Amino acid sequence: MKKYSAFAIAREAFRQHKGWERAWRSPEPKKSYDVVIVGAGGHGLATAYHLGRDHGITNVAVIEKGWLGGGNTGRNTTIIRSNYLQDPSAAIYEKARSLYETLSQDLNYNVMFSPRGVIMLAQTHHEVRGYKRTAHANALQGVTTEWIEPARVKQLVPIINLDGPRYPVLGGLWQARGGTARHDAVAWGYARACSDMGMDIIQQCEVTGVLQENGKVSGVNTTKGDIKCSKLGIVVAGHSGQLAEMAGFRLPLESVPLQALVSEPIKPCMDVVVMANTVHGYMSQSDKGEMVIGGGTDSHNNFTQRGSFHHVEETVRALNETFPIISRLKMLRQWGGIVDVTGDRSPILSKTPLEGCFINCGWGTGGFKAIPGSGFGFAELMAKGYSPLTAEFGVDRFRDGRFIDESVAAGVAH
Repeated sequence: MKKYSAFAIAREAFRQHKGWERAWRSPEPKKSYDVVIVGAGGHGLATAYHLGRDHGITNVAVIEKGWLGGGNTGRNTTIIRSNYLQDPSAAIYEKARSLYETLSQDLNYNVMFSPRGVIMLAQTHHEVRGYKRTAHANALQGVTTEWIEPARVKQLVPIINLDGPRYPVLGGLWQARGGTARHDAVAWGYARACSDMGMDIIQQCEVTGVLQENGKVSGVNTTKGDIKCSKLGIVVAGHSGQLAEMAGFRLPLESVPLQALVSEPIKPCMDVVVMANTVHGYMSQSDKGEMVIGGGTDSHNNFTQRGSFHHVEETVRALNETFPIISRLKMLRQWGGIVDVTGDRSPILSKTPLEGCFINCGWGTGGFKAIPGSGFGFAELMAKGYSPLTAEFGVDRFRDGRFIDESVAAGVAH
């Protein structure tokens, strides 16, 4: 793999850019691999990358039924933060946030990480108490956050209206090193690094069954033929339930679309990320000038990737009060991503009843921010059978009542 650099750009400029090679290979699948990862999104690719980099396991296939990064990785609002209340959550999200800091250098691919800061607005007195509690918990966890008063919020976000009649701003939880990254670039960078290690990324290859022998995984049936493997990692977000059923077990989660939209581009007016959990709306400005706006999930289970008007109306109506400047913007596009949500709104990174089969799912509406930490911990679990980072996120916690209840802690699972 040729190294990307300023020198390489200058060299190719003199060659009319004819010397660039493909970022990753697109081979036909081999008959067998040591590890098969199902799902070529951010989490699946990060898992493969850390299997190779940290554990020397490179005989790996990453299988994707569509195109690389075409699921939730390419359909989110790119927020990165780690200011969670529960200790296991804070640990894995802070690991991810810290890995994002150097991810461009590690992958030799610009993922456009922007530590612009994230404010979680407190718009009720209940949220004030909750975020102050989280700030104290983060201090004990080693996660750098702080409670800020309304005047400081206004200083950071000049376009905000502090005195909305329904949703006044009473302060906020501020994480200065939170921010955003380019979602597609994260997937592409991991894919390029995996391919360079000799791993096979196989697109347009749908898994139709899981092969078993004597209670142990032995491979998968796919639309490109059977593929044998010693270990199987299922990392397919909203379709986790279907893959689990193929493997012979059930998961305690449900799948719903999460909706988002972007506006037409405008001049720079907001250089931080703002989350308003009371109204379930959050907003940042992209490098192209679009206002990236996230909303809520559908109230019923379904697998559509389209948006719906009532969610746009509900989210934008509230954000217009908090950010009056956006009231005349035109919507550029709208979409939905299928998220898998557990009862405690925390993920599952776990062994399964099928020996050799591992599951990484349940990230709900907060999966993008966790990609590097998820891949680091899940790869360790698959390689060694145990990872301190994922130990609390086993699927057996639902049987034992050991919930990591971020829905109660934060009131929203972002």
